[in-house]
This record gives sequence, structure tokens and C-alpha cells, in this order.
Amino acid sequence: MTPVSLTVNGRAVQALVEPRTHLADFLREHLHLTGTHLGCEQGVCGACTVVLDGKPQRSCIAYALDCDGSTVTTIEGFDDDALMEDLRTAFSAHHGLQCGFCTPGMLVTARDIVARLGDVPEARIREELSGNLCRCTGYVGIVAAIRAVCDGRQKQVVATPDSAAGAGSVAQRLSLPASGIRSNATPAETAPPSPPMPAADGRPVLTERLSLAASPDMVWAALADLHAVAACLPGAEITAIEGEAITGRLRIALGPIRAAFAGQGSVTRDEATRSGRLSGRGRDTGTGSSVEGQANYAIHPSGAGTTLEVTLSWRLTGSLAQFARTELVQALARQVLRQFTANLEAMISGRAPTEAKPLGLLGLLWALIRARLFRR
Repeated sequence: MTPVSLTVNGRAVQALVEPRTHLADFLREHLHLTGTHLGCEQGVCGACTVVLDGKPQRSCIAYALDCDGSTVTTIEGFDDDALMEDLRTAFSAHHGLQCGFCTPGMLVTARDIVARLGDVPEARIREELSGNLCRCTGYVGIVAAIRAVCDGRQKQVVATPDSAAGAGSVAQRLSLPASGIRSNATPAETAPPSPPMPAADGRPVLTERLSLAASPDMVWAALADLHAVAACLPGAEITAIEGEAITGRLRIALGPIRAAFAGQGSVTRDEATRSGRLSGRGRDTGTGSSVEGQANYAIHPSGAGTTLEVTLSWRLTGSLAQFARTELVQALARQVLRQFTANLEAMISGRAPTEAKPLGLLGLLWALIRARLFRR
């Protein structure tokens, strides 16, 4: 048994738990906060959503020990919250619930939407709700209720009823380093990139600056060979190129989840600025999930080598959308870029690149562990 300390609904809590105890089980079984419902227990349905250090989080896939020192707000913690009261009233008026099993997690997510975004159109509300599943209502009443509450409201920072996250928050402990990545561990001669921020259309945006020992001429020439570039990218394969149009697939692996996105895209290059853009979309028939994204890149001289600046934006829909609201996608993107950079440098220098296998759960966990170690 291991000690854990949390602030739950404004109350300091200390307990001894087994390392394998999930936050949802801890809340329900140790604290008897049964308003947090357990559905799929795989992070898919969103019924167990709580607020962890100021952000919605699925408590069935978060270990209680990993949340040590964090602040948690469950649905019970919003009893006297004015914004939540408006949402409860609207859900009742618009018939936004039937069996009620998904409602606690749905309300937690709905409060985050209204507080964070303010007055937004129905399409954006539906996108934000993609990680919360309801088998009864058809979502019409739920969307109408949220739309009624956010109508005319300005977006604002609305604190949770207990308190904001402290310096030891899970989000801070699990975020990956923002410094440039280089296969020989020499940092780029540029400022560290900013953390992922939402674009105007709500897509996450991640900018990374990667250092390579090769010259800008060699890097630019290597990036022109799309088949070779795809071979450096974990899980990627190009099956056809016709002018600027490309066809291919991208395979990913996260624990028991396997997906293979097949789709089309386009690529453009600007010789004058030595920059380019790759955009595309694809669908995985197994999970029914779709992804669309864009990668903009530019190369800059950096001492005797090159800085490759990459800006990624993406949108996930379907069952895999559960990862779009966590750090998993950001960690995946950074890990993929890390492997891509090492393989690209190997290819330029005439060495055989490491086989680009689909990124698995162990690789992702190692990326998170590295982040925690390097910040100490």
C-alpha cells in the first residue's frame, strides 16, 4: 500500500492505496463519491469525467497515485456552482437526459465548454462533446441545453469550486519538454517552442524545433524524396504520388487499440523560402475514427547544422477522439517527431534508419517518463 494525498471537492484527503488503483475507483470506493460513473473503464465513454487540476479528465484511466498532490472536483463538488446550476436547469428544460448514466460526465464536460469557449455554434459544441457518449438522447437535447447556456456568454476563466491547480499538478508533471530535439542531444540554437495552443478552429497546434547535424542543402534535398521521408516516419506508408497529391496510410498502436488510417493528402514546397506544407485526411474502418491534419515546416541554418521547425495541427473524430483532450496526442506527436528526426539524419548520412514501427503504449510511457526525469 502506498500513501496518496489529494484535494477532493475542497477537502484534503489522505489514504493508503494499491498502486493499481484508478482514480475513479478511489473516488467511488474510498470516498463514496458515486456520482462519478464507471462505464467502459477504457477512457472511451466519458461517463467518469472529473475535473483534475482545472481540466476535464477521465478518471478510469488515471491512477490515483499519479494524481498525488492534485486537485479533483467531482460532480458532487459542483452542488453550489452557479454555472453548473444553469446547466442542470437547461438539461432538464431541453430533455438532455434519459437514463442519466452519462449525465455526470456530460455535465462536467459541458461546464468546461461554456466556461472555456463562451458563445460557440452548435457544430463546435458537438465536436467538444465527441468524447462523451450517450446511448439514449441522440444528443439533440444535450446540445440544445449547452447552446442555451452559452448563448451570449463571453468565454472566461471559471475556477472550479475547490481551487486552481498547484505547482505539482498532473498536467505539469506529465508535460513533455519544449526544447528542440536532436539525435546527438545538442540543442537547437533557437528559442524553445511554445506549448500546444488551440487554433482559431479549435484544433490543437504544436510547434517543435528540431536540430540536425546535416547542412540545410542536404536536409532540403532529403525532404523532397517523399517515399524516403515516409520510411522515416513511424507507421507511415505512401502508396501513390501524382503531382502534389499523395495516397497512403498511417498505422498507430496504443495498448489494445490499433488503427490504420487510409486516406489522401497533398504536399507543397517553396524553394525560395525552403518551407513546405503537408495536409491530409484519413479514416480507420476498424474504429470508425477519422483524422485530418496539417504539417507546416521550414528549415533554417543553425551553426554548422540545420533547425527544422515543424508546426502540426490535427483533429480527431470517432472513438479515438478520447485522446484529443489529453496530453496523449501531444506526447504521440513529439515522440513521432523524435523518431523521425533520428531516422532522417541517419538517412542523410548514409546509415540505415531504424525500422519505423507503429508507436506503442510502452514508447509513449517512456516519453512521459523522460519528460519527468529531465525536469528534475
